[in-house]
Amino acid sequence: MLDPGNMRIFVALDLDEEVRKRIQLFVDELRGFAPSARWITPESLHITLKFIGEKPEPLVKQIDRALGQLAVPPFRVTFSGTGFFPTPRAARVFWAGIEAEPGLSELAARIERSLANLGIPKEDRAFSPHLTLARASGGSGAPGWRKGDKAKRQFADLQQKLQQSPPPNFGTMTAQEFFLYRSQLSPKGSRYTKIAHYGLS
Repeated sequence: MLDPGNMRIFVALDLDEEVRKRIQLFVDELRGFAPSARWITPESLHITLKFIGEKPEPLVKQIDRALGQLAVPPFRVTFSGTGFFPTPRAARVFWAGIEAEPGLSELAARIERSLANLGIPKEDRAFSPHLTLARASGGSGAPGWRKGDKAKRQFADLQQKLQQSPPPNFGTMTAQEFFLYRSQLSPKGSRYTKIAHYGLS
């Protein structure tokens, strides 16, 4: 299942194909309003539940076993609306909003607790589910506010366009499973591969 050496990994939900297609159409319409931003590819869309980082293969196997023991029932997730991190004026990330039944935050919390037992630090921020659609080019794509953040113009035309349009609704899906992903960085951006699968029940 796994390559030797360290792997950059994270836990995430995949999207239903219908939701993905609607987001793709939306992104295709808007891309020209922020041409210098780094837009995601539709196939890489996912809801991150826990970013783990670079880990050696033996620990990845332990993580796989721990995730396989979690039990959370399926839950519904609705994708609608958009916004910017950390603020619209200093926008570094353009995102689509997520509303979900309590199972989503319950699953994220159980993942946190399970992996903390393996020495993986818990997040210092509360779980805030979203779908990243684009990142400002240059610098980090981290969503949190940082000292020295200044007003950015990369998303100004996009923000104006969004103000003239009704908030988008991309649909609702029932999450039945989640995945352990491997992230491989390349000049063309990150490539994500599912390396393990866990059913919700």
